[in-house]
Formats: sequence, structure tokens, C-alpha cells
Amino acid sequence: MKQPFNVLVLDDNHDILTASRIFLKQHFAQVVTLHEPVQLQSMLGSQPFDLLLLDMNFSRDTQSGEEGLFYLKQALKAQPELKVVMMTAYAALPLAVKAMQLGAANFIAKPWQNEQLLQTLQQALQPPAVQNSAPQKTAQRKAVEKTATDTIPLLGQSPAMQQVLRTIEKVAATDANVLLLGESGTGKALVAQAIHQASQRAAAPLVSVDMGSLSTSLLESELFGHKKGAFTDAKTDYTGRFVQASGGTLLLDELANLALPQQAKLLTALQNRTVVPVGASQSVAVDIRLICATNENLHQAVVEGSFRQDLLYRINTVEIVLPPLRERKEDIALLLDWYLQRYASRYQRDGLHIGAADKRILLQYEWPGNVRQLAHAVERAVVLADGCTLDFSQLPAATVAAADSAVHTADNDFFLDFVEEKTIRQALQYYQGNVSQAAKALGLTRGALYRRLEKYGL
Repeated sequence: MKQPFNVLVLDDNHDILTASRIFLKQHFAQVVTLHEPVQLQSMLGSQPFDLLLLDMNFSRDTQSGEEGLFYLKQALKAQPELKVVMMTAYAALPLAVKAMQLGAANFIAKPWQNEQLLQTLQQALQPPAVQNSAPQKTAQRKAVEKTATDTIPLLGQSPAMQQVLRTIEKVAATDANVLLLGESGTGKALVAQAIHQASQRAAAPLVSVDMGSLSTSLLESELFGHKKGAFTDAKTDYTGRFVQASGGTLLLDELANLALPQQAKLLTALQNRTVVPVGASQSVAVDIRLICATNENLHQAVVEGSFRQDLLYRINTVEIVLPPLRERKEDIALLLDWYLQRYASRYQRDGLHIGAADKRILLQYEWPGNVRQLAHAVERAVVLADGCTLDFSQLPAATVAAADSAVHTADNDFFLDFVEEKTIRQALQYYQGNVSQAAKALGLTRGALYRRLEKYGL
């Protein structure tokens, strides 16, 4: 059932306008899109809107966000009750905070997930009686300050990732404990963040603890806190992570590294919803939503006796298994494009693109390090790029060889374009990028070779 709201979307990207209009018109009474920001004032003067989805960067000002802030102020002046949600591909702390200070209801990074966008808009449109109180808004602004500097959305169009997103949507509305399983680099921390941000605890902190980085002797103090003088280096009282996360969400990452004695203490804290700081005699009540993550098989660890079965039952009310990238190859192109945009912006390298030949190889590669490896590969290629086309030859030789082998199948072994492209690639590598020498070896003129380089995106 459509909600009785009128929504205006302002962006200079026609693809964004088309995508948002197709999606949002399923949920709202009217969706109007606007391509030219200079038309905003006249549009707001001609009819009332309930919400404005406003881009922060337009063609003449692609990174500072100042144009978006200008039009934000203009929109609120024209319609003071208008709810404004800012969107940008260049999520950054100063912009997020400044936009909220100027009256924006919220802030979302592009490319967005449809579910995330809809939830953000629905929250902004809530009546004042059910919106966050002033203290909660302050806490929410602080949460934005903490996370907006490195916002990474959960990206995925594959059936496997869509199932993960549906599960997140269901579980976020509850306080159920969640166990995140999956190989290293699959995005478990991003899922934890998504669950927290979509929950009723979003205004409170998300506190993360890397269990693998803490020694056994310090772990209890780090989790539960300690009193001054409890041990040699306890110079002052320390509030542990459980208390820091009270009212919000606690993420225990790399949980499989927890030793059995500490597992027992963790189980007690979870059962009683209290912690006892080291050196204290009184317990402290805590109110947390627990999310645990690991790349280990905890069920097998229970069988082997290295993980407590009762603790596993306690932490995995809902279990979410993140698929490795090799099992959702439909998402690789989306991820490559997003990270290219992200790092090109960070390093101010406009006009970069991935060549067609390299993209075919990258789409077939197994990515044993998953999304984290892909992100690092793109960042490195952006940093080392000499021209406009990214050079992935700087990847480890084993990576390129494995990827090249993956695309070299019986179906394309004798396809002329494939053979020509591969030969040109090998010649360029042999002559270390010297086009004149490569052309001579291939029996081509420089012009003919350049045309083929353009054809294959080399």
C-alpha cells in the first residue's frame, strides 16, 4: 500500500533519477524527479512536497558538497516543514554533520540499497510524536560523526546477497542475538553496522571488539572494565565495552579466539545481563544487543571441544552466513564500479576506468580474499594508474595467472578477438608497455595498434 506522501528527487544523474522514480513510486503517492538544481525553487513554489531527496554534488562542483548545502537551505526556506535527506557518492564527516546542523533529516551514501533508501525516507517522514527525542537526535548526530567518514554500503544484486539483506531487515527490528559467519573479507562488520543502523538502537553506539587482538590477561578487563588498583597498570577506573555499548549494540568480532575460561565468563554476563569489573565487588547492569562474528566453524569447534555449546546456543538466535565472492560473481562488476568511484574520489583521480579485457579477467577471478581483496586491488590500481585506464598487472602474478586461466576455456580458445587481445597483451608486457616496439613485433603500425588498444580497453 502506497504511503500518502509527495517525494521530490533532485540529482543531475539521469540514471539515479530513473532508478529512484521506478522504485519509490511503488511506495509513495507521488514521486517527482528534477534534473536541474536551478529549477528547485520554482518547483517547491508550485506545489507542496513532504520530502526532498537531494544530491550533494552537481556537475560543476563534484566533491565539496557546498552546492548541496546551498540547495538544502533554499529548500527549507521555501518549505520549512519539508523533510530533506541528503545523498552523495562522497560520504564524509564534515558534510554529514554540517547537513544535519542545517536541518537535514538524514544522510545516505550512493550507491544505496533500495531497502536502505526506503527505510531512511520512512524514518524521515515519521510524525514528530514518534521521532527521536532531542537527546536521541544528539546521540544520532554523534553516531553519524563517528561513522560517516568511511561509509560503505552493503552491495549485492545476487540472490545470495538479497537473502542476506532480507534477513537483516527482519532481524534488525528485534533485539535478537545474531551470529555472523563467513570467510574473511566477506563483510561481516558491514552487516553488523547495517543491523545496528536499522534497529531501534541506532541512536546509541555500536561498540566493536576484536577478540583476536586482545591477550587473555587483558580481555576480561577490556570487556567488563576494571577498578583503579585492580592490577599493576590499572591507574584509573576503566569502563568496559559492555557498559560502553549499553543501550546500543556490542559486536564481538573473531569470537572463535576466545579461550574456554573467558567463554564461561562471557556466558554468565549474557545470561545475567550484568558485568563485574575487575577489582569490583558490585555488578553493573547492561542493556546491549549482541552481534558476534567469526570466520571459523563454531559448530565444528563445539564438536572438537574448543567452544562451549551453551554459549553457541546463547549467541546464535539468528545465524547469518555471508557468501564468499566466488559464489556471487554477479556482484563483482557492481563492486568494482563502486570501489573505483570511491578511490578515484579519495585520491582525486577523475576519468579512470577499467579496461574491458581486465574487467573480464577480474569478473572470472576467484577472489580468495573476497570483497576486502577486491577493494585493495582497485585502490592499488587507482594509486598506481598512469593514464585513464587502470592497470591490474601490478596484482600478484599468481592472481593474474589464476584469473587468466579462469577465462581461458575451450569455448574461447580459438575466438579471434580473444587470441588477438591476448597476443597484444603479452607483447605489451614483454616490451614493458613500449607501444612502438610492441607494434613492430606484432607487424602493425602504431596507429593500428592504438586502435586495437582502444577496442580491447588496454
